[in-house]
Order: sequence, then C-alpha cells, then structure tokens
Amino acid sequence: MEQAFALRRQKVMAAITPGVMVLFSAPVTYRNNDVEQEYRQDSDFFYLLGFEEPESVLVIVAGESNRVILFLRNRDAVRETWDGVRLGVEAAVETLGVDEAYPIAELATKLKEILAGKEHLYYALGHDGARDQLVLSTLQALRSEIRRGGSWPMSITEPGKIIHEMRLFKDDTEIAALRRAIEITDQAHRRVMQAAHPGSWEFELEAVLRAEFRRQGSPRVSYSPIVASGMNSTVLHHRSNDRKSLSGELVLVDAGCEFGYQSSDITRTFPVDGKFTPIQRCAYELVLNAQERAIDVVRPGATVDEIHDLTVRVLVQGLLSLGILQGSLETIVETGSYKKYYMHRTSHWLGMDVHDVGRYHLAGVPRPLQPGMLLTIEPGLYFPPGDPEVPEGLRGCGIRIEDDVLVTSDSQVNLSLSIPKAVDDIEALMSQSESAQR
Repeated sequence: MEQAFALRRQKVMAAITPGVMVLFSAPVTYRNNDVEQEYRQDSDFFYLLGFEEPESVLVIVAGESNRVILFLRNRDAVRETWDGVRLGVEAAVETLGVDEAYPIAELATKLKEILAGKEHLYYALGHDGARDQLVLSTLQALRSEIRRGGSWPMSITEPGKIIHEMRLFKDDTEIAALRRAIEITDQAHRRVMQAAHPGSWEFELEAVLRAEFRRQGSPRVSYSPIVASGMNSTVLHHRSNDRKSLSGELVLVDAGCEFGYQSSDITRTFPVDGKFTPIQRCAYELVLNAQERAIDVVRPGATVDEIHDLTVRVLVQGLLSLGILQGSLETIVETGSYKKYYMHRTSHWLGMDVHDVGRYHLAGVPRPLQPGMLLTIEPGLYFPPGDPEVPEGLRGCGIRIEDDVLVTSDSQVNLSLSIPKAVDDIEALMSQSESAQR
C-alpha cells in the first residue's frame, strides 16, 4: 500500500513542477462541549499519504529538488493516555516514506522557507479561514521582501484540479478495497432482507446493517443508511428510519460501508412480506430492466449523460405501458413530465467519497468513460401516495436498484452483481428468514 501512496505523490510532483502543493488534514469537529465527532481523514490528504491523524499538513515540493514534507503532532504521553498513541515526528520519515518531518508548531516558520522562490502554489482557498490566513500572510511576508530580491508564488491553484482527476481513475489497491467494501455490503443487505417482516421498524433494520458492517471490519458507513418502508420509500433522502413497516409494503434500503477509505453504495428494494404483489413485481421489473440495459451500455466512450438518457426512455416506455403516463414517448421525454416519478440522475462517480470527485463534462461536453472509472447505476420510480394516475397497489411505493460498476478496457464489471436483485432471488432469500419459517 505504501508503494501506491508513493506513486501517487510522484504523479503529483510531475504535474505541479515547478511548484508547491499544501494539503491540510481534516479538522477535528465537536458534537458538543468537549465531545468530538467521529474523525475521518480528508480524502485528498489520505489519498497521497495514508495517514489518519489530525493536525497534520502535507507539503509536496516539485522542481529542482523534489521533497515530501510532513508537519504533524509530537508524541505526548498525557494526550496519548486520553486519545491513543500518536506516530510522532521521529517515526514519520521511516513509517510514511516522506523526506522530512517537523512538529506542526513549526509550520508557519517553515512554510515561508518552503514557498520562497517558488513559482506556483497549489492550495484550496476558501475552506478554512484560519488556514487561509496562514497561507496568505506567508505570501504577504514573502512579498514584502521583494526589494531584497525575494520572490513568491504568483498563482494559487486548487489542488483538486490534479488530485481529483487522479482519483477518478481507480488503481488496483483501490479496486481491491472497494471489492471488500461491497462484499461486506452484500452480507449486510442479505441479512436485512432476511430480518424484515411486517411490523419490523426501520431502525431495527438499520441496526442489522450497521452491526454487519462493523462485524466484518468496516470502520464506518459510507453515508447514513436509508431504510424506507411504505410511503417513506418515495422520499429520496429519508433519514429518520423511525417507521414501522406494514404488510403489503415495499422496503427500500440504500446503504453502503467503507473499507480502506473506499465507499460502496448499494440500493435494494424488497417486499416486507417476502413476496411481491403482481403490480409491485411489474413495476419492480421495469426498474430492473432499465438498470440492466443502462449497465450494458457502460463501456469506454459512453457518457454518463447517454446512460441517463437511455434509462429515462426505458422507464418512460414502461410507464406508458402501465397507463401511468399518457402521450408520446418523445413528448414526455422532451417536456420532462416523467420527473414526477423519476426525478434524479442515474449515475454518479464513486470512490473515496460516495459522491466522488471528478468532472462529468470537459469543455462543456460530456466526458467519455475510460477504463478505471467507477460509477453507480441507480434508476428508480417513486409513486406518490394518493396519485390517481397510479394503480392503487403502487401508490406510496418507491423502487430503486443501485449497483457499483467499474469501466474496463472494453466493457464493464458490475462489482455488486452478487447482491440479490432479481425477483425470484429476493423472494427465495427472504423465504429462508426466521420470521418466514415461524
């Protein structure tokens, strides 16, 4: 893994020469008083170093002499008693493969020395006022020395311009971590399907998810799990998970976990009774067909916009067949009247962050997919309660099916294909549940 981090830093050096990139670790935030929120390292920072401690700054210097410099906390026996062991300055060079390491308290002094005479600075302005003040005051101090022949960076560029393009293409270590995250998520979704029964609370099913994630070694969820029963399944970002499911309803579960700082993002929809009604099955298989057709066109050269447009057309044709929409397919697509039932996009990038970084358009044109890109495919249909255009058995039902798809050299691989989504597979799995056997 250390080799992967070193290779990434080398790529950054090549891209910024001559220049300096300054990356801060994620700040510690507080829930209240002195109770800290769970800490997660900044994704860009971790991507280049694999270091999880707060109060750290990574500086990459590229030019005549390339250097990787880390500022971090000193060892502190008292604080380590409360918060755990720190790496410390003395061990940083050998452990992390950086060239130099200094106490974080020396950042202000050292940064001026580092930036002196450099042409370009790569730093994310506008995210933290105190950090901005430190960087800008350092530049001002260098500017004041112009009469003595001093020079300073004349441009400041967002580091994401380089790092985010790198992160868009997954290397072998990232793909391996993501596969493990999906394996864990697979088991969690299966357990939820088997635990569900009429009368189960959404928070009970959420607890099943979270327990399985932790049991198998995931440090955290990718995002707050959505466990939405009945009419809650029509709310795209339902979060309270506080409703009791009723017989005859569908349950939509959108949940993933992290492993090795890679995030899975999976959605499955299933009947709480373990058996789809005929009308539920019809609508579900419409969404499944749209998803499978969308996945099939994922390959180098295709675009996210093309995938979405195809998905829309398949869903609209199905809604016309069900009599829920009226008119011509072309008119419905052009006017967007289908958005009453399908209002979100079909795909987003996936990786270290669940809605991962990377541009979807280049020079105003949808960018072609390339090998190593990873995206979700997640069509859905959401039928509002009381909608007279919708068959009664579908009112208040939401259906979404989501998989994580890797673009390969000539096609794609659905990394989450093993998680049951065919009607027969879901019903067979749920028939094995303890509640179904009682």
